[in-house]
Amino acid sequence: QVQIVESGGGLVQFGGSLRLSCVVSGSTSNYYTIGWFRQVPGKEREGLACMRNIDEITQYHDSVKGRFIISRDNVKNTINLQMNSLKPEDTAVYYCAISLVPPRGIWPPQEATSWASHYGMDYWGKGTLVTVSS
Repeated sequence: QVQIVESGGGLVQFGGSLRLSCVVSGSTSNYYTIGWFRQVPGKEREGLACMRNIDEITQYHDSVKGRFIISRDNVKNTINLQMNSLKPEDTAVYYCAISLVPPRGIWPPQEATSWASHYGMDYWGKGTLVTVSS
C-alpha cells in the first residue's frame, strides 16, 4: 500500500518563502515521476513541478519557474518544494503525487491542469494548505 504524506504548509506573508516536504512509502516507492500540484477550491488541480526519479531531471510550469524548486533530500528521504517570492495567488492546497509509468511525451503541456494526466499520476497525498497573505 502506498502512502504519500505532505507537510510544511502554513501561513506566510507576501514575498515570503515556505518549504514543503513529501514522503513516499509503501510497495510502489519505486515510482517513475514525482510531482507537486496545487488546487484552489472550485478550480482544477494544476501541475507545478515534477522530477524524474531515475536521474532527478526536473520540469517546471511557467507559473512557478524561477520561484519554486523541487529537490530530493536523500538524508531525510523526502522530496521537497522550496517556494520563494510567494504571492497571494499561490494560496492553495498543495499535493504530492507519483506516477508508475513514463509520461506521454518529453515535454509537459503548457496547460498546468493537464499535467496530472500527462505524467499519469497514480497516487496522491492528502495535501497541505498554503496561505499567502497580502
